Amino acid sequence: MRKINKLLVLSMAFLAIAFVNVDAQSYSGDASAMQMEKDVRKQILKLPYYEVFDHIEYSIQGNTVVLGGKVRNATNRKAAESAIKRVSGVEAVVNNIEILPVGGFDERLRVQLLRSVASTGGLSRYLWPVNPSIRLVVDRGHVTLEGHVANETDSDLANIAARSVSGVFSVTNNLVVDSEKAG
Repeated sequence: MRKINKLLVLSMAFLAIAFVNVDAQSYSGDASAMQMEKDVRKQILKLPYYEVFDHIEYSIQGNTVVLGGKVRNATNRKAAESAIKRVSGVEAVVNNIEILPVGGFDERLRVQLLRSVASTGGLSRYLWPVNPSIRLVVDRGHVTLEGHVANETDSDLANIAARSVSGVFSVTNNLVVDSEKAG
């Protein structure tokens, strides 16, 4: 009977150690994935020419980072891919970032759109930092609002400000209400 009890205790101890080890490994995997995501985001925000008129998004699939979004120049597209390749744990980068067409019409809309949003009900605070919370993407007269705002009212105000710009064909409001990430 004593041998059975000892065997039972040893078996349970072994199982407990095995479960702790498995939990530690899965936590370590989650932690490294979270760190990779944090590092990818940091690299995008550090791009020297990344501005209010650009929007770069990403997803992480294992050790591959898939980039998307739209930027005004090829420099940002190439720089984003290069920066992400240097992130620890990244083995491959799929670069699906679109380069917005060059044209005076869209440039005029960008300037007017920035003025309109910045002068509307306190929204300028989302445009002040080096990496603004709101991104204003203009593509052939179509505007997309990307980023984070503190509340639904600010999202609505940004939408109204964008729609008030003469020459804008459409506005897509993708602003996310998130008081922790907003300006």
